[in-house]
Amino acid sequence: MVRLQKFMADCGVASRRKCEEIILQGRVKVNGRTITELGFKVDPQKDKVLVDGKKLVPVQKKIYIMLNKPFGVISSAKDEKGRKTVVDLVKDKVDVRVFPVGRLDFDTTGLILLTNDGEFAYKVTHPKHDIEKTYIALIEGVPTKEEIEQFKKGLFIDGKLTSPAKFRILKVFKGMSLVEIKIHEGRNRQVRKMCDAIGHRVLKLKRVAIGKLKLGKLKEGEFVFLDENMVNKVFEK
Repeated sequence: MVRLQKFMADCGVASRRKCEEIILQGRVKVNGRTITELGFKVDPQKDKVLVDGKKLVPVQKKIYIMLNKPFGVISSAKDEKGRKTVVDLVKDKVDVRVFPVGRLDFDTTGLILLTNDGEFAYKVTHPKHDIEKTYIALIEGVPTKEEIEQFKKGLFIDGKLTSPAKFRILKVFKGMSLVEIKIHEGRNRQVRKMCDAIGHRVLKLKRVAIGKLKLGKLKEGEFVFLDENMVNKVFEK
């Protein structure tokens, strides 16, 4: 017997945490009964599990994709407003259901992972695994040493202190700065809010690495399938 959300993740529905949301929304039935309890357990061999009316089958082949997300594309499997999603960009080349690992904001570009491996998604997104994400940002103005130190030590955003981060100025021009930022969390619009907190609004933002896995020269809208060695780079320190 396994927890329902883990079984759903193993079937490639979404990450374990997203599966918990789906359960709470009343979208899951087990043997004809709607389940909204997160502690509910199922027998993968005997129980019939439906999500949005579709029967779940455990994933046979695990797939990992690195995509360079363009500006204006939504980081979800589907969008209520009919906007283009990251899954739309890969679906013609993938014959199984995949979902994004974590998210990038509508107005942020760069590296996002897609997979049908719920356990992998859980490890990448859960804070306890402390995976570093690297961003390149174009910001207004030039931060002072004091502001950079504040950023590195942690800032209060949404009433909560962020974890220590890394901040490095790469280039200064025309009243703007190109900077490299590294964080270990994935809070909502975190990089933008941290830059706002030190008085330097983000003009452009791109994620270029997760762990040691780098976006490289992959163009916006392009994607590649990852082999085991590339997947492992995500967890390298």
